[in-house]
Amino acid sequence: MNSEHPFDQLTPAFVMDAVESLGFVCDGRVFALNSYENRVYQVGVEGQDPLIAKFYRPQRWSDAQILEEHAFSQELVSHELPVVAPLCRDGRSLFHHDGFVFAVFPRQGGHAPELTDPDVLLVLGRCLGRMHRVGQSQDYQHRPRLDSQSFGHDSVAYIREHCMPADLAKAYDSLATDLLARIDSVFARCEDGVRWIRVHGDCHGGNMLWRHEAPHFVDLDDSRMAPAVQDIWMLLSGDRQEQTLQLSEIIEGYNEFADFDPRELQLVEALRTLRIMHFSAWLARRRDDPAFPRAFPWFYATRYWGDHILELREQLAALQEPALPLL
Repeated sequence: MNSEHPFDQLTPAFVMDAVESLGFVCDGRVFALNSYENRVYQVGVEGQDPLIAKFYRPQRWSDAQILEEHAFSQELVSHELPVVAPLCRDGRSLFHHDGFVFAVFPRQGGHAPELTDPDVLLVLGRCLGRMHRVGQSQDYQHRPRLDSQSFGHDSVAYIREHCMPADLAKAYDSLATDLLARIDSVFARCEDGVRWIRVHGDCHGGNMLWRHEAPHFVDLDDSRMAPAVQDIWMLLSGDRQEQTLQLSEIIEGYNEFADFDPRELQLVEALRTLRIMHFSAWLARRRDDPAFPRAFPWFYATRYWGDHILELREQLAALQEPALPLL
C-alpha cells in the first residue's frame, strides 16, 4: 500500500476486486459517493440491488473498534430499529483486501428529513429513545469517549502548532483557553450525574435517509460513548425559541421509550463548541490527502481562521447563557 496517499489505489477495478472477493459478481458499475473521511462506492452486482462498499481510512480505527461499531449497528437492527448495518459473509462483517479494510452495506434510498417539521422531530425522538435504550445496555470496550481532552484540548494544540496564522495566534490562544476552561467546568459538573452511553455520535440530517414516513440511520463511523444529548442537539436549528420548540417535540417522542435526563441540556453548547474545534483540527490533519484541495478549497485562506475565531467567540457567549428549557 502507498503509505502517503493510500486511497489513490482505490480504482474502480480495485473496488470491484474487493467486492468480488466476497463472492459477489459485479456488473461493472462503480460510482463514488459523497464521503471524505472514508471512501464509499455504490457497486452494481449482477442479479441483485447494488451494494455500498465502504473502505476505511487506514490507521483511524482499529479492527476491534470498527467491529464494535458493526456489532452495535446489528444489535440495533435486531431490535427492529431502522439502522443500515453492514452485511455479513460467513459470519464476518469486516474484510481485508490488499491492505485495505472494508465493509459492504445494502443500498438504502431516501432523502434528508425535514428537521423543522414537528411530526418528523417527534418520530426522530422516538427512534433515538429506542436506540439509546439499546445503547445503555452495555459500554463500548474499544471505542473512546467524546470528551473535552480529545475533541477540545488535543484539537486546539494541533491547530496552534500547525495551522493558526501568526497574526491571529494571540487572539486564538486567549479565546481557546477561556473556552476550554468553561467546557471543562461544564463537564466536571456533569461527571457524577450524566450517563455516558453508546450513541450514533454524528446524528445530523445528512446521516438519515427519510422514506415511507420514517428515518433510516446510516454511518455510525463516529459512534462513541457520550451523553444521550449528543444525538439530539445536532437536530436543532434556528434561534433559541425555535430550538426550544424543536427540542420539546424530540423529547416528547424520546420519553415514550427512554427517560431523558434534563441535566444533559447544560452540555449542549459545550458539545457544539467541541465539535467546532474538532472539525477544524480534523480538516488540518487531513490536508495532505490528495482529495483535500477539491473538497475544501477554502481551508487555505486566512479568512477561514478569522471566521473560525469569530464562531468560537459566539460560542463563548452561548456558553454563558442558560441551558435550553424543556417545555
